[in-house]
Amino acid sequence: MPANSPDQMRQLLERVRTIALVGASEKTNRPSHEVMEYLQQQGYRMIPVNPRLAGQQVLGETVYADLASVPVPVDMAELFLAPERTDAIIDQAIELNIPALWLQIGVINETGAARAEAAGLTVVMDHCPKQEIPKLGINTPARA
Repeated sequence: MPANSPDQMRQLLERVRTIALVGASEKTNRPSHEVMEYLQQQGYRMIPVNPRLAGQQVLGETVYADLASVPVPVDMAELFLAPERTDAIIDQAIELNIPALWLQIGVINETGAARAEAAGLTVVMDHCPKQEIPKLGINTPARA
């Protein structure tokens, strides 16, 4: 069962510091870009992941091709992908022991979420941290 309760989301967002954003975009009008920028402003270290942009910069951070290429420990992987493209990323997150997965609004993969939870990952699905942080009054790294 995904950790979609307000208390579970609050605990997760207050615990994580480094987030890999899978499906990052260089286009400023894309939701993934807006969310990445917002989370950076809240004090999170955001690592963009997108094979098409690997080696380039988005919001001052180097883009990596996949989660395995990210050279620093990641507390959470946030997925901005079509649901049918999430299985491989979920499996990679499990293999890399990334503690948490956050599937954005509309990114629903019940079997993938169950697989991740069975492996011990915390999973949030069909929510947006940019919406949840102000709504829940979360103490982000910038406010901690």
